[in-house]
Amino acid sequence: MRSLYLAAALFAASPALAQIVPLSAPQPVQFPQTIPAARDVAFPGTMRLDVDVSDLRQGIWTVRQTIPVVQAGRMTLLFPQWLPGKHAPRGELEKLAGLTFTAGGRTLQWERDAGEVYAFHVDVPAGASEIEARFQFMTPTEGNQGRILVTPDMLNLQFEMVSLYPAGYFTRRIPVSATVTYPAGFRSATALRPTATTGTRVTYDTVSYETLQDSPIFAGRYFRRDDLGQNVSLNTIADSPKEVVVSADVLQRHRNLVTQAVRLFGTRQFDHYDFLHAITDKMGGIGLEHHRSSENQNDPGYFTDWKASLPDHNLLPHEFVHSWNGKHRRPADLFTPDFRTPMRDSLLWVYEGQTQFWGHVLEARSGLSTKAEVLDKMANIAAALDLTKGREWRPLVDTTNDPIVSARRPKAWTSWQRNEDYYNEGMLVWLEADAIIRRGTGNRRGLDDFARAFFGTREGDWGVRTYTLDDIVAGLNAVHRYDWRSFLQQRVYEPSSAGAPLNGFTASGYRLEYTDTPNAALAASMKSSRGHNYSWSLGMSLDREGKITAVIWDGPAFKAGLTTGQTIVAVGEKAYSEDALKAAITAAKGGTTPIPLTIKRGDSVRSVPLSWNGGLRYPRLIKTGEGRGALDILLEPK
Repeated sequence: MRSLYLAAALFAASPALAQIVPLSAPQPVQFPQTIPAARDVAFPGTMRLDVDVSDLRQGIWTVRQTIPVVQAGRMTLLFPQWLPGKHAPRGELEKLAGLTFTAGGRTLQWERDAGEVYAFHVDVPAGASEIEARFQFMTPTEGNQGRILVTPDMLNLQFEMVSLYPAGYFTRRIPVSATVTYPAGFRSATALRPTATTGTRVTYDTVSYETLQDSPIFAGRYFRRDDLGQNVSLNTIADSPKEVVVSADVLQRHRNLVTQAVRLFGTRQFDHYDFLHAITDKMGGIGLEHHRSSENQNDPGYFTDWKASLPDHNLLPHEFVHSWNGKHRRPADLFTPDFRTPMRDSLLWVYEGQTQFWGHVLEARSGLSTKAEVLDKMANIAAALDLTKGREWRPLVDTTNDPIVSARRPKAWTSWQRNEDYYNEGMLVWLEADAIIRRGTGNRRGLDDFARAFFGTREGDWGVRTYTLDDIVAGLNAVHRYDWRSFLQQRVYEPSSAGAPLNGFTASGYRLEYTDTPNAALAASMKSSRGHNYSWSLGMSLDREGKITAVIWDGPAFKAGLTTGQTIVAVGEKAYSEDALKAAITAAKGGTTPIPLTIKRGDSVRSVPLSWNGGLRYPRLIKTGEGRGALDILLEPK
């Protein structure tokens, strides 16, 4: 044995000896191209989809789908993978079970593609005119399995979860007719329109598979539908009857949203539009855009405690804007012919960033929130980005890759790693663009003029028109001549060691400042999240138990060695409480003595002196100058 160890040691020590035995070096196996590329030709025939979502106890949905046969031989069927609005491959294939195929009563063999697991190959016998697929979709029963879709009182059906489609065709060229069986006592809402109803079974109009995927369903026991005008409906389901009670004043604010949006864009890029709105803390949260509808979830109290629901007032405006920006006008590299082709997200700073901008503007113009409340929300966004040190190495455009790179998983150091900042930093870029236009035209024009010309193209057109960066630059120049390409290059495509881009505020009559009390929007947000945000003082956020939920890169907490997941159990000689920590921060203001904290993680406890003498700090926007500034004009109802 000793001689073997010696030989091994000599072999490892001598590179020359290592060459005596040549290393194995295989060649990779080439994956054959087995899936036909999508073609812009009509699929011959109409698929029939029958989905039973009536199981409220176990949430198991059963599917029967009939697919016309083009020719005998191998047929490839795809489960949707790359999903519009999610900006990433989020198809929940793992929840499909019990898959079988038959033709004329005969069971067919199938195999999953070795290279693309979302593809299934089926051998179709001669003489078969159609095949039938049967399977179940196993909705999550716990949050760690995915978003909860079924509760005893409501459900959310997305058709990409319960259907396959034939490879080789643009999804807009594949007709499909869907029938859904609902639980007894449920009412439903969708952008699809029913053609027949028998008991709890509803058959919907035949549409393209692309439109079917873009037309989800909310259904529930406690339901109300409100006409908001302009052929727009607000469909609300809730956990209890009291949550669907809406005051006349609050309902009018939602009608104002529709009015203000149509005045902004000048057209309706839909034939009809349905807000699908769930008020629940039992079904999973969602805020997802579609062309003629949206999937939105707000917490209980949205209608009944309107003031406290302030953090939720931006969701419906944001998703509604997407009917114009994101669904009708869509980045060229984000449009794909099917749900297999990878999406490229490089222009999400327009798709989501400008939608975030208009969402906040319409929130104010409609009265869903007051102007002061929207200014507070903008202040919080700007101040949070001002702490984002990751801007030093990662340009804004690279964050558009985050839906694919991180798939919205939690991060330990978000302010350094960055997140999907194209939403909020994109908003600041467009706020500055508005200020540039207003300053250059003496307030005669603004980004409204760009939105009306660029996104509002033709009344009732709910097709897709794509755009590129060149189109954006040309559209801006049509409103006001300026070096927009250089502006966007600097703001979007280059990293910056400076703070967040705040010129949109300073050029519009406001500046970002800090006081020792939270603004109304921040206070409501902290109350809703049951935590506290000390980002601008200690450089961290906590939940109500004192657990650290975020640490700002290079801030006081970071320099003290703190991380997410740790818990503050004591402040000096007092057990942790929010009041005790605030008192310690206030007492340390202007001094040199660190704030004494006791930190616990697992079984480990240690004392941490945290150096901060700046007191409590919370952001707000302060008006500069007299009269109506550009931002005041921007937020006024039109």
